[in-house]
Amino acid sequence: MNASAGTPRVILFLAYEGMGLLDITGPQTVFWSASEMMRKRGRPGYVRQTVSLAGGLVRTAEGVALETTPVDKVQTFDTIVVPGSLDIETALEKQDLVGWLRRASDRARRTASVCAGAFFLAEAGLLDGRKAVTHWAMCDTFSGRYPQVEVDRDAIFVRHGDIWTSAGVSAGIDLALALVQDDCGRDVAMEVARQLVIYLKRPGGQSQFSELLSAQTRDADAFESLNLWIEQNLSHDNLTVEVLAERARMSPRNFARSYKEKTGRTPAKAVEVLRVEAAKRLLETSARNIDQIARSCGFGDEERMRVTFQRHLGVAPRDYRKRFSVTD
Repeated sequence: MNASAGTPRVILFLAYEGMGLLDITGPQTVFWSASEMMRKRGRPGYVRQTVSLAGGLVRTAEGVALETTPVDKVQTFDTIVVPGSLDIETALEKQDLVGWLRRASDRARRTASVCAGAFFLAEAGLLDGRKAVTHWAMCDTFSGRYPQVEVDRDAIFVRHGDIWTSAGVSAGIDLALALVQDDCGRDVAMEVARQLVIYLKRPGGQSQFSELLSAQTRDADAFESLNLWIEQNLSHDNLTVEVLAERARMSPRNFARSYKEKTGRTPAKAVEVLRVEAAKRLLETSARNIDQIARSCGFGDEERMRVTFQRHLGVAPRDYRKRFSVTD
């Protein structure tokens, strides 16, 4: 750990072959920016060390090679950050890396993972009896492999004591911002978020993104044109199963069954999700009032849109606009 609060905190980024590039560079950029903010305040920031077992060049999954320092060259550190990998099964074969992590975590004030990096923490026994999160597409595999870990499938990041885990890839940036806020305060974290043009804390959880992305993948062939038509006609208040079935040239019963089977949601839920997405875009980019947006997106009125936003995002439309509007 760092010797005192007056010295910079050393953040170790544990690199290995095949890791995700953004998993490691996203959090690194956050800590770099935070250091700049702290320097302007005359306060210590962070020292970022990218390490690997042997040192030297380590190639990411994207083919970019990063220069690393051997882990045994850095004896004092505050935080360990472990990135994920698309090929996590192969990565976990590096048991010497797991062993080092198990030992080193006892010397760190906290240990964190990005995306599938949670597999390394679990393999090292650091998540036993704890709550954690990983990429939404890997939650089932993770739960099956590590039943002793409580998986939060919706969280962007989870803190359980001195262990922090985050969801997929870009969620590592959210995690790093939370770590900065914990160290340096909300003002510094907010300034970092503004500089990097990112949200300090985005609303809702990863399930809202995973559901949309999964549906886009599964229904691309079968219902792509129908979903496009729905998006273009959201202001209509009669987007019923019967109307959509007729558009798809199917019987209502067969359409409802097939749509749920291929997209993972009912037609009514799909319309609702598309309305929420359309309303979010208008709240972010337009100056139209809430009631106008509610009607144009097919909610009928502001109250119905408010209830739907709370259910999907955990935030009211007016609060969403305050956080994410890009208009003056």
